[in-house]
Amino acid sequence: MKLHKEGFTIIIWTCIVLTVLQLVNFYLYDQIKLGWLFWLLSLGFIVVAVLVIQFFRVPIRKAAFESNDVLCPADGKIVVIEETEETEYFKDKRIQVSIFMSPLNVHANFHPISGTVKYVKYHSGKYLVAWHPKSSTENERSTLVTQHANGTEVLFRQIAGAVARRIIFYPEEGQEVVSGSEFGFIKFGSRIDVFLPLDAKINVKIGDKVKGIKTLLAQL
Repeated sequence: MKLHKEGFTIIIWTCIVLTVLQLVNFYLYDQIKLGWLFWLLSLGFIVVAVLVIQFFRVPIRKAAFESNDVLCPADGKIVVIEETEETEYFKDKRIQVSIFMSPLNVHANFHPISGTVKYVKYHSGKYLVAWHPKSSTENERSTLVTQHANGTEVLFRQIAGAVARRIIFYPEEGQEVVSGSEFGFIKFGSRIDVFLPLDAKINVKIGDKVKGIKTLLAQL
């Protein structure tokens, strides 16, 4: 287990603010002698610190996969599996698999397949709740497409939720990437959509709780 580099600044500032608040808490206790209030506030500050730190955790995982496997790109819950029209890149019908990430999930994102990055685009947008049907096309989001060695392309899209305000992604067009390696991070509640060919074999079902790298999402 390690902490993600994208969280260092937030964690440091959270600790500074909570330390100042705890000093104020000590002062108030010295003035009004309400022990229950002192301990309640102290516990609240500890809970906030733990929640912020755990959000940026990144477990150490190894990918075990076959060449045609599509690994799950994130931790979370499968909320959508449906045939849909992908309008940004493919402009045809694909199987969409969507993973919702709660604030308690690991929020690092991982490449679902190995191959060449063919397309990368960031879109600013709204901050609808991540499970809203229009969040995939109206929220802040990034779209990445990787071409597998067999020529098949897989599109995956990071989508910011109502709480998230920043999407981070690292790949560039033309870059060679490896399945299971990290490609980005979404801060706080969010979602990832994966668009697969219609003939892909889906290995998950609605409601499944999945883990990035560890769960086999599909096979090409």
